Amino acid sequence: MRVLVLPLAVLLLMACSEPASEQVFVYSARHYDSDTLLFDNFTERTGIEVRVLQGGSDELIERMSREGIASPADVLITVDAGRLWRADQAGLLQPVSTELLEERVPAHLRHPEGHWFGFSQRLRVIFYDRERVDPERVQRYEDLADPELGLGICVRSSTNVYNQSLLASMVSHSGSEAAAVWASGLGANLSRPPQGGDTDQILGVASGECELALANHYYYVRLLTSGDADRRAAAERVGIVFPNQADRGVHINVGGAGVARHAPNRANAVRFLEYLASDEAQALFARGNHEYPVVAGVELDPVLQEWGNLRLDDLNVAELGVHNPEAVRIADRVGWR
Repeated sequence: MRVLVLPLAVLLLMACSEPASEQVFVYSARHYDSDTLLFDNFTERTGIEVRVLQGGSDELIERMSREGIASPADVLITVDAGRLWRADQAGLLQPVSTELLEERVPAHLRHPEGHWFGFSQRLRVIFYDRERVDPERVQRYEDLADPELGLGICVRSSTNVYNQSLLASMVSHSGSEAAAVWASGLGANLSRPPQGGDTDQILGVASGECELALANHYYYVRLLTSGDADRRAAAERVGIVFPNQADRGVHINVGGAGVARHAPNRANAVRFLEYLASDEAQALFARGNHEYPVVAGVELDPVLQEWGNLRLDDLNVAELGVHNPEAVRIADRVGWR
């Protein structure tokens, strides 16, 4: 037994002394095929293996909270600045400061202290029925709350973080009182109770159930480029307005990422964030969902190229999280379900 056990112990000791393979563990709320190529390319260029756990944003945030210091997460990728703010408020992210990230990611698209960085931009825009609506009547978000509008609006619930962030941006720009007036006016112009996701709002316009809708731009591009002829036809009946081009610009949000507070592989996590800011990754990260890259000069999705140069709101997206609680209170107070 001694003769057999001793060599086994030595082998085990030798195995334990070998360095572990380089890796980075990513918790991701993105579910796009292009992300697989993104991860593979990072591994090919760095030798660092990417391990991925996918789930909903709130689910992943809750999981990291439960795991605490034992969490294997190195990076959290999620959508919407409001959710990034929630993760940060829960103490799940740590500050990162590198010359590359600060040079390539514009200041208004990242946390002021580097707790997270935006890597793609998403626009919340107005859709209209081409046959029944003059788009000149809805050139600003504020127009949707006009009591004389006379047009029915489709929009999803105020519990949706996209709507919360839009309302939070109005709190930041105009104050709580003005934001409440807008939310109340919007609610009075709804053609149906809030229901469904963003795609359902656009299809509501196409079907004639409402004349106007609020939704993120990429849901429209998905319909427009769908392999389903009926969905393409629905998109073609709908026009798009990029609001507030004459003043603050269209509201933007971000898909972003941060380094986990207890990241076991912090250096690899930072390298991964820096890779997401590369031209190669930006093209993949943004095109996977027809979004706008955050790095200037990266080629746009063909549909987005056709829309030309747009004025985008340069409000720091961290403000969307800061004012999220107030936005939720306003929606509850005015009865926007």
